[in-house]
Amino acid sequence: MSIADQIVALGDSFFSRSLTFGRTGNLSAVDDDGTILMTPTGISLGQLDAEALSRVSIDGQHLHGPQPTKEAFLHLAMYRARPETRAVVHTHSTHSVAVSCLRDVDHDNAIPALTAYYAMRVGALPVLPYHAPGDDRLGPVAEKMATDHHALLLANHGPIVAGTDLASAADALEELEETAKLHLLLHGHRTAPVADAEVTRLKEKYR
Repeated sequence: MSIADQIVALGDSFFSRSLTFGRTGNLSAVDDDGTILMTPTGISLGQLDAEALSRVSIDGQHLHGPQPTKEAFLHLAMYRARPETRAVVHTHSTHSVAVSCLRDVDHDNAIPALTAYYAMRVGALPVLPYHAPGDDRLGPVAEKMATDHHALLLANHGPIVAGTDLASAADALEELEETAKLHLLLHGHRTAPVADAEVTRLKEKYR
């Protein structure tokens, strides 16, 4: 399956499972020629067309197709910060967004490692300060933070996750959303997260 077809299939999957809705969220992946295929601005992830994706260069030059998502700069920041990245996914998944709105959220790590799979696929989740959607001043902030973290949470907005391919980025985002749900269900209750030493061991083993 081509990279373009993979983007379309993932968009449809996210939309059908309500991981995104309306015309929210955006996806990108490095194509075989080294350019980046990206979802266009103002389109539902449930209505993507493999022949109508945006193509941009790593420096942000629009090469072909419709205008890319207005948050293209966030995707490009992740690619620059993490050279191994081949795909980036961003959604407004409900429970992750809810966590990003909490007044008492830990901005260094928004969600504790409640499960081993969260430790393996996400790890620490820093919260970036609020910027309006499309405000490219967030780009340098995201790029700096992404050097040490492949998953970030945008305050009052949602998660953005980088991966070595679309499948791994999607797996991490889905794990993040499900753990956000757990975190909210347990809010106010005493919890027993995975021990820090075990989190470190799992991150090293499954990096």
